[in-house]
Amino acid sequence: MADIPIPKEIVTKLAEETGIRSAVSASIREIVQLVNRLEQYAGIKFVRMEMGVPGLPTSEIGKEAEIAAIRDGVTASYPNITGITPLKNEASRFIKLFLNADVSPRGCIPTVGSMMGGMVAFLVANRNDRTKEGTLFIDPGFPVQKQQIKMLGHDYYSFDVYNFRGKKLREKLESFLRTGLISSLLFSNPNNPTWICLNEEELAIIGELCRQYDVIVIEDLAYFGMDFRKDYSNPGVPPFQPSVAHYADDYILLISSSKIFSYAGQRIGIMAISDHLYDRSYPDLLRYYSTDKFGHSAIFGALYGLSAGVTHSVQYGLAALLKAVNDGIYKYREDVIVYGEKARIMKKLFTENGFKIVYDHDLDDLLADGFYFTISYPGMTGGELIDKLLCYGISAISLDSTGSERQEGLRACVSQVPVEMFGDLEFRLKRFFEENPVNL
Repeated sequence: MADIPIPKEIVTKLAEETGIRSAVSASIREIVQLVNRLEQYAGIKFVRMEMGVPGLPTSEIGKEAEIAAIRDGVTASYPNITGITPLKNEASRFIKLFLNADVSPRGCIPTVGSMMGGMVAFLVANRNDRTKEGTLFIDPGFPVQKQQIKMLGHDYYSFDVYNFRGKKLREKLESFLRTGLISSLLFSNPNNPTWICLNEEELAIIGELCRQYDVIVIEDLAYFGMDFRKDYSNPGVPPFQPSVAHYADDYILLISSSKIFSYAGQRIGIMAISDHLYDRSYPDLLRYYSTDKFGHSAIFGALYGLSAGVTHSVQYGLAALLKAVNDGIYKYREDVIVYGEKARIMKKLFTENGFKIVYDHDLDDLLADGFYFTISYPGMTGGELIDKLLCYGISAISLDSTGSERQEGLRACVSQVPVEMFGDLEFRLKRFFEENPVNL
């Protein structure tokens, strides 16, 4: 601990060598690279809160199924671009049992993680009407999705939803949709980075307005069932994971295996296209694809142009995991609920040492404890705070990069901080507080 704080000039020098001009605008991966170098320089292990990497082992169910598929020789052949039948069937069943929504197996398409699912969605949803411009993001959100939009040359709009919760959401949302320029709308639930959770009233507003203005809804369920205030993990039994699928006709669900199954390294997710949207015809799609049908264009146009399919063996692994939870054999919540327990302790350590929780309420309720939380420190901008925390062996990312209006804040992820490091975190926060005093 004698090496804390790391000299500011060292942090600045390594940041410049890494190609980072400003910590506040740095991407997640850039911060990762910088912290790797700082750990090597200082010879200490950082309290790493910058990247949403699962911190738990993968269930043996998925690993054994994948190994068995490899031994059976699936590695020698291309998978069907639409996905293997067992996976498509179990994904459709999963959506019915845990969201109480109906999506046919044909519309449940494996993708190389939800990031690819988002890219495919943008490639089709934002090209179905030449009079529209792009995506509306209900922010704060995952920064890479906006990067994808920029890469594709699409436009986007966004707003911070925190001050427009409940009934207030309708007027704010309609102010964008009535322009006629929005082709798709994207949000995450639970939200990355704030961990707020849109409720049924808000989801109904989104669904109703998107139906009225003919906008495709993309619901990012990267943290499926991880609002631990309720137990959404019992198949076919209420409560169900809240979803816009109950209120919209034209929607895409992005279901990740990375967090709930700790399967991030295998890069597989499900892009589930609603039956109504799958069959819709959009004449303007013919500008890019061989058909005007949405579902066909998504699979045999956009997806096929990105990849020859998701790794064959891993599809069997995810199929086995989904079947296990669908059958009630594997209770994934029992594994991942540790994230909520860690968040509760870590938030307490921060607030006891002068920090504030930026997004601290979910409407009238206290915010749930989960995969992420947000922090600020009195008198500091987000850029100043991250620069200083790096000197104390603590890393995070700026809220500014997520579309948040709260430029004083940072996003903290609990997954890569082992319980064994809580003592180090407490020591460093106390040292930070002592050397950067504020009036509580």
